[in-house]
Amino acid sequence: MHRPPDQQPDSPKFEPSAAAIWPPLRPFIAGEHRLGRFMARRRWTSALYEFVRFGLKQGWACLFGGIAVFLMIATWWFYPATAWLPRYDFLFLCMITVQIALLAGKLETADEAKVILIYHVVGTVMEIFKTQVGSWIYPEPNFFRIAGVPLFSGFMYACIGSYLCRAWRLFDLEFSGHPRRLGLAALSVAIYVNFFSHHFMPDLRWLLFALAGWLFFRTRVYFRVWHVSRSMPLLLGFALVSLFIWFSENIGTFTKTWLYPSQRHGWSMVSIDKFGSWFLLLIISYTLVSLVNAPREKCMDGRTIAVRKKFNRMPDFWLPRL
Repeated sequence: MHRPPDQQPDSPKFEPSAAAIWPPLRPFIAGEHRLGRFMARRRWTSALYEFVRFGLKQGWACLFGGIAVFLMIATWWFYPATAWLPRYDFLFLCMITVQIALLAGKLETADEAKVILIYHVVGTVMEIFKTQVGSWIYPEPNFFRIAGVPLFSGFMYACIGSYLCRAWRLFDLEFSGHPRRLGLAALSVAIYVNFFSHHFMPDLRWLLFALAGWLFFRTRVYFRVWHVSRSMPLLLGFALVSLFIWFSENIGTFTKTWLYPSQRHGWSMVSIDKFGSWFLLLIISYTLVSLVNAPREKCMDGRTIAVRKKFNRMPDFWLPRL
């Protein structure tokens, strides 16, 4: 007797949709589920659909950052230089409006907003210092600024935190060999301090790279695009996201939203050295997000358990979890 498609032995098991986190997406869950059942009938359509889902999920995770990049490009192209409101202030007001609209429309959760706010403060403090020592400049005048730093600049950092927070839930992230969060916090503090101290004392970034490698070398992240859980080394994930941020930074400097000293007399690609800086900064972002979303440990039988919130003896807090 022929079985209906939903009862075929090799039919995939569909898990609850992450779209339920954002209320405006809930009406589409049932339709997407039916479409998924249809696409799962053949191997090639199943692979294609998973690829499309991956792109859509990444786009949704990048919502806040994508809007920020769009605004940088749009204002560079179309914003009149003679406008009474400076471009930087227009960007600042736009980002605040976007933040309010996302929260009001329930396209952003309260936890995501908390991460954005915290990272905005962290980023702005670093911006104030870095512009004072001449690491980069904001060439246009504006009104909403602190110590010469436009207030919209903090949102550039907040985009990273927003992406991580959304991707964490969209891809239902689980981990194996995850380091203890106390160790992550210590490393993140050291990284943040080094961003300031390397202007006055030896740069310890290579030591920080080594410590990050030690903490994460056994860590794998498991992510679910559709119905199959896939995995990759977490360090590779950090590298890929850092590369994407580096590309976005090139867009930021090309649109003259900010400039490095080497770009004052003509644009050039941002130094690849900045890739390492973003890699370290991403670890800080990851640590902040992990305080909101406790990492879940992947078990061999497919179940997950929350990583313990209490740690054992202090001397071994650096050691990655087995």
